[in-house]
Amino acid sequence: MSCIETIQSYALRSIGIGDRLLPRSDFTLCEQFTLIGSGMIWNVYFGIMALATGFFLATAIAVAKGLPNPWLRKPAEWFIFLFRGSPLFIQFFFAYFLFLSLKGVHPIFDPFTAAWLGALIVLFLNTAAYSAEIFYGALQSIPKGEVEAADAYGLSGWSRFRRIVWPTMLRLAWPGYTNEAIFLFHATTLVYFSGFPAWQQRGDALYYASYFADKTFNPFVPYPILAMYFILLTLVIIGIFGLVNRRLNRHLPANTRTRLKVRPNLIR
Repeated sequence: MSCIETIQSYALRSIGIGDRLLPRSDFTLCEQFTLIGSGMIWNVYFGIMALATGFFLATAIAVAKGLPNPWLRKPAEWFIFLFRGSPLFIQFFFAYFLFLSLKGVHPIFDPFTAAWLGALIVLFLNTAAYSAEIFYGALQSIPKGEVEAADAYGLSGWSRFRRIVWPTMLRLAWPGYTNEAIFLFHATTLVYFSGFPAWQQRGDALYYASYFADKTFNPFVPYPILAMYFILLTLVIIGIFGLVNRRLNRHLPANTRTRLKVRPNLIR
């Protein structure tokens, strides 16, 4: 099989399009690059969906944590503590068996035992907790002069939050939130090693890299390929978030604008 035929057969295999059977022997570099790249579709899906939904929940939780009302502040604090205080791998493990138990109660919970939904919920809640703490710190760092100026102009409530507080919070939090986004995409590699099964061997990039490592007894080919894909993905994230950061700081002088500094976490 030529490399072109391999790409046609396996490029979309992780989402059920193409050859159903995995190669069994005589593995080529093209097969490894193609299948691991195919698995990256799931990593990108989990990362984008968790970020897109977790962003809004994180904003709400950060605001709730800063309120004087204990009925709103305490649940927000405990939510952040729970998901930041426990390992992500354990969260996947308990979530899967919780959804599995609920599946026996009612068939409506069947989709929750699949990685595309169940694992996504865990990632959504996890990144919301980490992002909420970043946003809360940014809220606490907003200069009082900006809020007082908004009051002087007659802005209050939702108008003040939308026009002054929220944009300033984003500008201050964006470098830290960029690092959270990068680590979230890296954390998606835990999905198929934490309980959620890969249906018909349709897993993510690490699933296929492990498959090749087990079959060839040589981890020094598939895992560097996997690392290369994630490095490229990280560069794309930095580029996109850098453009947003520039947009958020466009009103500031060039020498005072905050630059993104990537500081990846070593452990979740």
